[in-house]
Amino acid sequence: MTHYIIRRFLLLVPTLFGITLLTFLLIRLSPTNAALIKGGGGEGGGKAMTAEQREQIVKFYGLDKPPLVAYGNWVGKAMRGDLGNSFADHRPVADKILERLPLTISITGSALILSYFLAIPLGVIAAIKRGQVVDRTISFVVFVLYSIPSFAAALLLILFVAGGDYLNLLPMYGINSINASEMSLFPWLWDRILHMILPVVCLTYASLASISRYARVSMLEALSQDFVRTARAKGLRERVVILRHALRNALIPLITIFALELPVLIGGAIIIESIFTLPGMGQLMFQSLDSWDEPVIMGITVLAAVVTLLSYLVADILYVIVDPRISYE
Repeated sequence: MTHYIIRRFLLLVPTLFGITLLTFLLIRLSPTNAALIKGGGGEGGGKAMTAEQREQIVKFYGLDKPPLVAYGNWVGKAMRGDLGNSFADHRPVADKILERLPLTISITGSALILSYFLAIPLGVIAAIKRGQVVDRTISFVVFVLYSIPSFAAALLLILFVAGGDYLNLLPMYGINSINASEMSLFPWLWDRILHMILPVVCLTYASLASISRYARVSMLEALSQDFVRTARAKGLRERVVILRHALRNALIPLITIFALELPVLIGGAIIIESIFTLPGMGQLMFQSLDSWDEPVIMGITVLAAVVTLLSYLVADILYVIVDPRISYE
C-alpha cells in the first residue's frame, strides 16, 4: 500500500503540470488579456489608454513573452511558493486565496457531507422498497432535482424564500448581516448559519440526486448477491443483513462518486458564491475571469487541481478500508 501511494504521488506531478499548462495556454492564446481590459479594449474595460501606455502595461505584466517562456517563469516561481501578484490590486495571490478559502471549504464541505448523509439512506430505502410507491416517489423527486440547474434553483429560492415576492425567511446575500459586528458570539453564529442555508442547499441537492441514484443501484446489486441470500438463510435479522452485509459492499461504488463529486462542488461554488455575493473562492474566480486576472486564475486552478487529484487518491485508500479484499500491493 505504501509503494502504491508513493507511485500515485509521483503521478500527480505530471498531471498537475498538464492541467496548469493547458490552463495557462488557454489564457495566453485568447483574443483578450488584462492589458486590453484595463485599457478599455474589452467588455467592461477601464479608462481608454494610448497605444504606448497599453504597451507599457503589456511589458509590466510580462504579456509580451512567448507563452511557453512565460509558463516556465510561472512554474519556477510557483515551485518556490510564489504565485505572483494579482493584476487587479497587486496583492499576493496566495494571500487573496487564503482569505477566501475557509468560506468555500465550509460551504462545499457542508454540501458534500449533507449529500452523503441524505443520499445513502434515500438510496437504501428506494432499493429495499423497489417498485413500490416509496421507490417511485424518491425516484421522481430525485430526477426533478437533478434536472434543475444550480443557478436556476438559487434564483427560485431567492424569489420564494429570501426577500422576493413571497416569503422572507432567509437572507439572500452576504455571509452576515450588516450589524454582525455588534452581535455576541451565539447570535453571530446563528446569523452566519442563516446566511449559509441557501448556498449549501443549492450545492447539495444536485449531488444528493446523483449520489442517491448510485446508492440505489449499488444496493440493488448487493442485495442480489449470494452472500446476502446466505445471510438470510442463516436466520439473521433483515436489519443486520442490510446494514452489515449489503450496505458495506454497496459503499464501494459510492466512494468513486466521492472523488467525482468534489470537483463538481468546487465548480458549482463559482456560480453559487457569485449569486449570493459570498466572498469565497468561487466569487474570486468569477471576478478574476471577468477581469482576466491571470495570476489569480492560475493560483485557483492549481489549488482546485491539487484537491481533485488528492480526492482520487483518498478514494483509492478508502477502497481498502471498506473492502479488505482489495489490495494494491
